[in-house]
Amino acid sequence: MNTNTLLMSALLSSVLIGCSTQQPAPQLPAPQPQAKPTQPLGFFVTSVGAGKGADLGGLAGADAHCQKLATAVGVGNKTWHAYLSTQADNGQPAINARDRIGAGPWYNVRGVKIAKDVADLHGDLLDSARLGNNLSRTTALTEKNTLVKGAGDIPNEHDILTGSLPDGRAFTGTADHTCQNYTSNSADGSAQVGHFDRTGGGNISWNSAHASRGCSQENLVKTGGAGLLYCFALDHTEDTQTPAR
Repeated sequence: MNTNTLLMSALLSSVLIGCSTQQPAPQLPAPQPQAKPTQPLGFFVTSVGAGKGADLGGLAGADAHCQKLATAVGVGNKTWHAYLSTQADNGQPAINARDRIGAGPWYNVRGVKIAKDVADLHGDLLDSARLGNNLSRTTALTEKNTLVKGAGDIPNEHDILTGSLPDGRAFTGTADHTCQNYTSNSADGSAQVGHFDRTGGGNISWNSAHASRGCSQENLVKTGGAGLLYCFALDHTEDTQTPAR
């Protein structure tokens, strides 16, 4: 074997050895499953209304609507109430929305805090009034973890039924602000609504922006709503199931 042949053999051997010792390409880490929110769901905007305008079947019917939607996403183990005030009627005293929703804190479906307590939610103290609560277009999510259609969307559904003053209390006087305590879906009458997206109409209040044009589903839609409600959990307990995504 001549010198050139020996050199070629040695070169080929070194190449083969180098290939056999080459390190494999690094592997990318496997994607991790999305973590469950660290805080339990305690607040949502209803994904749908009751379907009969402002006739919710009174407070009991409104609460049942919240409870039904919460149960559908696995958090029916809590007691849910609609954020609604009623007016004094036929000897029955008025009921304030702020007194029916528990003590807080309340978190949305993504574990984002909406407010730490009733005072924080309504800005009762000077500091909390200056800062405001954390309810906004991006945090006022439905129980299904979806955004609600707001100002600029088609259709606009930012009107949320509340029947409340900005401090979360009921209206006084004889004028109807609750569509007969949520038992009427007539074309006349009205209910006070808030803007979850804090936009439009010169009033950015989340719970007391303006009165609806009427109590029927058609009139609520014309105002810029769909008969949606705010729902709050009275009890702040750990979930036994992960809310639906």
